[in-house]
Amino acid sequence: MTTMTDASVREFKMPDVGEGLTEAEILKWYVQPGDTVTDGQVVCEVETAKAAVELPIPYDGVVRALHFPEGTTVDVGTSIIAIDVSGGSAPAAEEPAAPAPAVEEPAEEAPQGRQPVLVGYGVAASSTKRRPRKTAPAAQEPAAAAVQAELNGHGHAPAPLEDRPRPLAKPPVRKLAKDLGVDLTTVVPTGPDGIITREDVHKAAAPQQAPAPEAPTAPVTQPAPAPAAPAASYDTARETRIPVKGVRKATAAAMVGSAFTAPHVTEFVTVDVTRTMKLVEELKQDKEFAGRRVNPLLLIAKALLLAIRRNPDINASWDEAAQEIVVKHYVNLGIAAATPRGLIVPNIKDAHAKTLPELADALSDLVATAREGKTSPAAMQGGTVTITNVGVFGVDTGTPILNPGESAILAVGAIKLQPWVHKGKVKPRQVTTLALSFDHRLVDGELGSKVLADVAAILEQPKRLMTWA
Repeated sequence: MTTMTDASVREFKMPDVGEGLTEAEILKWYVQPGDTVTDGQVVCEVETAKAAVELPIPYDGVVRALHFPEGTTVDVGTSIIAIDVSGGSAPAAEEPAAPAPAVEEPAEEAPQGRQPVLVGYGVAASSTKRRPRKTAPAAQEPAAAAVQAELNGHGHAPAPLEDRPRPLAKPPVRKLAKDLGVDLTTVVPTGPDGIITREDVHKAAAPQQAPAPEAPTAPVTQPAPAPAAPAASYDTARETRIPVKGVRKATAAAMVGSAFTAPHVTEFVTVDVTRTMKLVEELKQDKEFAGRRVNPLLLIAKALLLAIRRNPDINASWDEAAQEIVVKHYVNLGIAAATPRGLIVPNIKDAHAKTLPELADALSDLVATAREGKTSPAAMQGGTVTITNVGVFGVDTGTPILNPGESAILAVGAIKLQPWVHKGKVKPRQVTTLALSFDHRLVDGELGSKVLADVAAILEQPKRLMTWA
């Protein structure tokens, strides 16, 4: 770590971007020594136990030093970057903590189609792009070609490591390469614009296959051995060790604490949601919902909010220290989100007060933010009840664990066409299974059953959305 004593140098310390966090991992630097920065400019992205957060610098000046390279976990309160606020330039001898890329990293392209970013709530393609790094001018294609020629044995000697351009790869791919012990400068990129993909890293991690022996020239006098079974489709490496930190570490601790603190009870109901699915299609054609995302999760969320209004005691928490049940007169509706960094549960603040179009907008914003990995710690605090939709994976139902501090969580299973008795006849109908887990210290079987039955009744007869509202 570099220490600055010049009075004109300001040391920016790792802040506590959540509530009571003690450390954060530096995921990406957006600046390098010698760069000019302005007050409010984002200089790096860090990951805490709650989320990935971009940090703005509170000074105008020139970057003197980066005290830690990417991938380092730093304690809150430790200086991570030095800024010369006198207006002078950084000394020529100053070296960055991590090598700067020699080519401009292209903005990430939005994926095509829908992705299961949320547990059960896919996202449509968007034009969101990541901020490119400040880089030195260089041609990308010759660098990739040089690596290709080197690996193909074209007779070119490898360039010195310090002379090679920094390979293009996204942070999760860099982390995978680090875990597998793969040098990214030796990996042949196959992604668009020369970006290294996860498959490229796995391929580089696999050992080279030995050449097959030549066929014998003399007749075989012994019975040939039985052919070997086809190789498994697993990675050649027997094991992969992934450090548990950040969001995954916090989620693991929270789930263990919840599972062994709150006595969980889970109830199930299978329901015909054919009319709800028809309503989804009708709302898509409604002018009031033009440009808004309408899907089953929207109506399921509204159904749960109405069920809570009819049974307000379900929306509560257990205060162990005070030995009190705290009933909330607002609903911060959590939506479980599966992200590359782990499971997070951002919530829609005051969801109970939103109209259906407003709820649709809030869900869309939540999805887009989670997809970009920009969910703030504040967005994941204060939840009261959660929905997790495991149906996107084709799963019928589950027994979800309560989000810490909440009294109930609703799991939504896959919606499938099934034979169902409708008006006295067996007909194909859209059917799903709901599962409600609740804290049995403050929610008894009667209350839990009423909430689950109300949600099912609304989804079976969605006209109740209007009569119960």
